[in-house]
Amino acid sequence: MGLLRFIVERKILVGLMVVLVMLIGTNAVFNLDKELMPSVTMDGGFVEINAGEMAAIEVERTITTPLEQKIQGIDGVESIDSTTTVGRANLQMTFESGKGDEVFKEVERVVNAASSENAAIKDVQSFQSGGTQSYEFYMDVSGKNMQEITSFAKNILAPRLEELPEVRDVALVGALEHEVSIELNREELTKNGLDASQVIGAIQQVNQEATLGELSQDADSPSLRWNTKLESVKDVENINIPVPNGGFIALKEVANVTLQPVETSSFVWKNGTKDFIFVQVGRVADVTQIEMAESVRAEIENIRGEGLIEGFELNEMVAQADYVKESIDGVTSNILIGGAIAISILLLFLRNIRATFIIGLSIPTSVLLTFATMWTLDYSLNILTLIGLGLGIGMMVDSAIVILESIYHKKEQGLTKLDAVILGTKDVSTAVIASMLTTIVVFLPIGLLGGDMGKFMIMLSAVVAITLISSVLVSFTLIPSLSEKFLKLRNVKKQTKEGPMIHAYSSVVAWTIKKKRHSLAVIALFILMFGGSLALVTKIPMTIMPDVFNRYAELMVNLETGLTLEKKEEVVEEINGALASVKDVETNYIMDNGGMMYTIINMTKDDEITRDQKEVNDEIFKVLRDLEESQPIESVASAMTGGGGYPVQINIKGEEFEALQTTADDFVRELEAIDGIVGVTNSIERTSPEEVVELKQDAIEEPGLSPLQIRSFIEQSFLQMPVGEMTIPDETVPLAVKWAEATDSKSSLLDLKVPTPEGEKPLSTFISLENVHAPNEINHTDGERFLSISADIEGKDLGAINREVQKLIEDFEAPVGYTVSVAGDLEQQQELIKDMIFILAIAIFLVYLVMAVQFNHLGHPLIVMSIIPMTMVGVILGLFLTQRELSLMSGMGIVMLIGIVLNNAILLIDRTNALRKEGYTVPDALVEAGKNRIRPIFMTTLTTVGGMLPLALASGTSGNYQAPMATVIISGLLFATFITLLLIPAVYRLFTTTSFSFRWKKKKKAGTKEIEENPAPIN
Repeated sequence: MGLLRFIVERKILVGLMVVLVMLIGTNAVFNLDKELMPSVTMDGGFVEINAGEMAAIEVERTITTPLEQKIQGIDGVESIDSTTTVGRANLQMTFESGKGDEVFKEVERVVNAASSENAAIKDVQSFQSGGTQSYEFYMDVSGKNMQEITSFAKNILAPRLEELPEVRDVALVGALEHEVSIELNREELTKNGLDASQVIGAIQQVNQEATLGELSQDADSPSLRWNTKLESVKDVENINIPVPNGGFIALKEVANVTLQPVETSSFVWKNGTKDFIFVQVGRVADVTQIEMAESVRAEIENIRGEGLIEGFELNEMVAQADYVKESIDGVTSNILIGGAIAISILLLFLRNIRATFIIGLSIPTSVLLTFATMWTLDYSLNILTLIGLGLGIGMMVDSAIVILESIYHKKEQGLTKLDAVILGTKDVSTAVIASMLTTIVVFLPIGLLGGDMGKFMIMLSAVVAITLISSVLVSFTLIPSLSEKFLKLRNVKKQTKEGPMIHAYSSVVAWTIKKKRHSLAVIALFILMFGGSLALVTKIPMTIMPDVFNRYAELMVNLETGLTLEKKEEVVEEINGALASVKDVETNYIMDNGGMMYTIINMTKDDEITRDQKEVNDEIFKVLRDLEESQPIESVASAMTGGGGYPVQINIKGEEFEALQTTADDFVRELEAIDGIVGVTNSIERTSPEEVVELKQDAIEEPGLSPLQIRSFIEQSFLQMPVGEMTIPDETVPLAVKWAEATDSKSSLLDLKVPTPEGEKPLSTFISLENVHAPNEINHTDGERFLSISADIEGKDLGAINREVQKLIEDFEAPVGYTVSVAGDLEQQQELIKDMIFILAIAIFLVYLVMAVQFNHLGHPLIVMSIIPMTMVGVILGLFLTQRELSLMSGMGIVMLIGIVLNNAILLIDRTNALRKEGYTVPDALVEAGKNRIRPIFMTTLTTVGGMLPLALASGTSGNYQAPMATVIISGLLFATFITLLLIPAVYRLFTTTSFSFRWKKKKKAGTKEIEENPAPIN
């Protein structure tokens, strides 16, 4: 009371504090970083190992398994998954929370040690989760011949962009690259008594540059340098090779030396056409996408202004900064519209411009206070923090409305300005604080949400909490000060007359609580509605996380191993044709990344849109996965955040490949029988042919040879060895030694002549080849081998399929030692459901705790919480009617809804208890409390709904995230208001009657006191 009086009497201080908040908040708005998703440190890491062309089974035995065993021994590593393919091992690790940096350093040390000990490992890359390794700005260069655009990209564009402080690196895909090819002639080498190793040694000895020493006695002490670096193809041709019989022979006598394009260069196609360069720009870790995009675009304009882009085109393809800006602009616009709707609703109810102005002024003050706090906590403006702010906008006027309405009511009773402000605020202060706490505490269990997703959700929750706390602070300072100064009664006589709506509501409540059976009938009606709504749950679509990108997709099309460039081009033509048939697909870019085609798809925008993005995405996956039957395509998966891979993934764990395959075949037959399951494949089906060398031991030993010599001869027959590099105008090119006649078939290998003491003999004398099929992909989880079954969904949502697949797994009988479990999206969905149920339970308990403290009663909180299950009726109806997906975001909306819907019930119960203390009977108190609180309840509900309505109707980049959450809150809150006004009086009356009857029977049994047949009203 004293603090409130101090605040009201120090209006100048309050005004100056508001000005300070506005200045700091405005500064924060312009200085907060802007990004698509918040930058959080993930507790995990990845390791990619390249082992040349080694068979997958050998990579598993010699690289993957030993490395897994060492990594599993590191303290802080929770789990490790690996995928082993031909010549490659990919490991993904999860670390204990908070130990990411420390554990990753130890993982890097172990991996580097393994790389140095194993000569089969050609290259190792390791990186920590949550970094900025990916590229976020894409361009293409086209128009002139490849030589000219390559020269521009390499010598002008890439260097200029890499000089920018915001740019980490620039990668060029499809740029023309050359090598000096040295093709050895087998016959000429044999004639001159040479072998490939002697030629390679001679080239490396010549192509050198080094500092030999320093001439310290001469002026300036110049260093003495040796430089015999090769500078042209002619220099390479004239390298002298020493021959066994003395003298030298020029390299050109035994080899053909040419400068030619590198066959293994990466290629990129745009709508099926080649001959252009794909430019990828990466940003440094401490700048945002928008900052990098602005810097890059400015530098591009400088390059254009200097006349360096003439005769060809430099086009911007995709910039994630645009999605960031679109998201922020969209949510900001929705917040402003929501605020305007909330103020309009206030004016409609209050019909008092002064009162509306007072509450309206609290909105920007609360928002700017929220921004100032976010700036202090080093939060950024991203899709999650803005959604949190947008959700808070609708609720931030609730406390202001309740306090202002209470002050207004006191003025109507004839109190002085100061007394009306102080007593009006005091009457509802407990309820306002309790309402805020019940809304905030429901977010505390969000920290228990497992995995990296929990880190994102905590940030959203924190912003909502900050928004609500800010609004309550403003409500207890600004609202009383302005009300004492400016608030006036509109018309006292008209205000005292009871309106028809309040009169009708009072009659309904009076009937409900008149008799016990009436209250039971109302409760039974709501229970029936709840039970009936559960039948609609299976008809609500389900997913994990909505798609964050708007009209854009990135895919990974994994190919079979060993495809030639010509075959890859055929596959690209088929992919381009399939994508061109999909309506609303505008352009596609396909990048050759070894055994994987990385595909970027742009869709039509604005007025050209004819169908929803989800429909486009679904058809893209369908047409590409249909190609798996006719093309060497192993799988198609999403490469974007928020989605990935096939929606249905099943893991079968076990040791033996044959038993895994048999178990998988049995399971697949039953899986394919499920309606809605299409395109079933399993990872062990994806095999590649191999020729296994069988040694003829007797034939090898007869001329005095050894198996090691035969192996060395075979390895040298596939010679493709880099022996250095040299610089030619505008380019540094590698030197590569290879055979003029490639060994590219079984017959060409077996016909090779092996030198022996008895003369040359064909290789077929010493070996034979056996054709086998080896798995292309071997998967491990925590060191245990498993087979992965993948399938697509057609005509059903993930939730419906999940239930049928789970039943199949429960009924399926796997062999002893083999287990079947869901993985991928299904596993994530099941874990998410479990986490959300646990979070809801903890949130409900915390809400009960807050109310028990407020009411100082264990029973009254149960009355308030009786509306929670009934609120789900509104949630289910809202999702069913709008067909919004039940996802993590809508789950967050349900958690938030629990805190919101209880606010109205708290107001009603708090007022009822206060009236009982004044001497009202329970029925009279319930009717009067309803009449007193119906207006603020309707006002807070409709302003919250109005504030969130633009979020529920939003589309585009941010709409997929905010619309499901807002839909849940709006539908649940509207239904909860109806429940609160009717169900709470019924439950309260039933509870107090039952409680009184229990006490009466207890006293009668103990004989402590005579109880009248018609007891006095309960107070």
